[in-house]
Amino acid sequence: MAVTHPTAVRDGICNFVVDQLDEGTPPGTLVFQTSGDVEVATLTLSNTAFGASASGTATAAAITADSSATGGTIAKVRLKNNIGTDKILGSVTATGGGGDIELNSVVTSAGQQVSVTSLTYSAPA
Repeated sequence: MAVTHPTAVRDGICNFVVDQLDEGTPPGTLVFQTSGDVEVATLTLSNTAFGASASGTATAAAITADSSATGGTIAKVRLKNNIGTDKILGSVTATGGGGDIELNSVVTSAGQQVSVTSLTYSAPA
């Protein structure tokens, strides 16, 4: 049998993780990078990045698009607090590719706008 967590514990874990993005002002960032750790686009999180967890999942508040991306092929994401400390790391693929974040295209041109319209974080079951 696999280890599982009751909903209240999952909510606690989830809230602990996403609250790490709210350490101070200005708000944290969502940084898309190439597989070689080169920044492709940096989006700004809201001052309260995520709402409270429900059933182990928190939904992000509005995320400000990067209106002038550096450009490159996105392979991973780093969510950072306001002083640039990594708090959540993940993979990025095109839609259907199974990444932690799936984008309609991972190829970004220099100067292109990059946006995320919805984002959730889920604690382990």
